[in-house]
Amino acid sequence: MTTQEVANRYMELEKAGKWLDIHEELYSKDAVSIEPEHAAAMGMPTVTAGLDAIKAKGQAWNEGIEEMHGGYCSEPLIGGNFFTVSMGMDATMKGGHRMKMDEIAVFEVKEGKIIKEQFFF
Repeated sequence: MTTQEVANRYMELEKAGKWLDIHEELYSKDAVSIEPEHAAAMGMPTVTAGLDAIKAKGQAWNEGIEEMHGGYCSEPLIGGNFFTVSMGMDATMKGGHRMKMDEIAVFEVKEGKIIKEQFFF
């Protein structure tokens, strides 16, 4: 798949709420996920390597959410082997604090698979 095709499929699955399918279908087994340094204060690793570890990180994040109040994801912008989306969520985390988060996600595609994701928030 081209970068545009990967981005289109990402959006199709994202709109359906199929995050596990996104990982299974679109990510390389050796993909890397990068969070900003300040994410460590939220209990998140700043670098996660390998699809299984990325899925586990996502599952841990989801398990920390008590209630979702809303969210969004913009249409992708394509640049060479990269695509980016703006996304956000409004959620109450376990422990009772409500959090609104807006971020930019950048994905690198190689040979039809996402090999790197990086988040800026």
